[in-house]
Amino acid sequence: MKIFSRLYQQVMIWSVHRHAPLYLSLNSFVESIFWPIPVDVMLAPMTLVKPHRAWYYAGLATFFSVLGAAFGYLLGYALWDPVVAPFIASMGYEGKIELAQAWFHEWGIWVIFIASFTPIPYKVFTVTAGMLSMAFLPFVLVSIVGRGLRFYLVAGLMKWGGPTMEAKLLRYIDILGWVCVVAAVVAYLMLRN
Repeated sequence: MKIFSRLYQQVMIWSVHRHAPLYLSLNSFVESIFWPIPVDVMLAPMTLVKPHRAWYYAGLATFFSVLGAAFGYLLGYALWDPVVAPFIASMGYEGKIELAQAWFHEWGIWVIFIASFTPIPYKVFTVTAGMLSMAFLPFVLVSIVGRGLRFYLVAGLMKWGGPTMEAKLLRYIDILGWVCVVAAVVAYLMLRN
């Protein structure tokens, strides 16, 4: 099934829209709080279409992602009991928060770096950091480094790969898409227990 190649074509159309930088900024902000769609889904095609804007797009993604992380932190810090905890309970994510707390206790600030750079759901850790009253300045600094590394790496790969990277991505997009779906399901099943 060629679902992902059709989605890829649609994202490429959106990436040339005149408001694409605004969409990237909004996605970056809300993805750090609750949104499930990774920033890379917009960042990569936007960079492929306009490689001369790669660093600008990576900067936008980093800035708004860290701004969203700070907002998520503040939600966890100030509104855990009245807002966040009931939302998490309604979604059945109590286990994920408990796991995040355990990781915080085991690895400290490094868990923020790992979550900000890898596909681990960063949003869980931004809110949990606030709930645990983690020191705010180190939280922000580590988020800047982790998110910056991730987004500048994605933008750099797309810029340097250019048309060759786009051709390979288009060729393997359906396989990559299904591998990601399977990996997400496996990760969900592992974290659920």
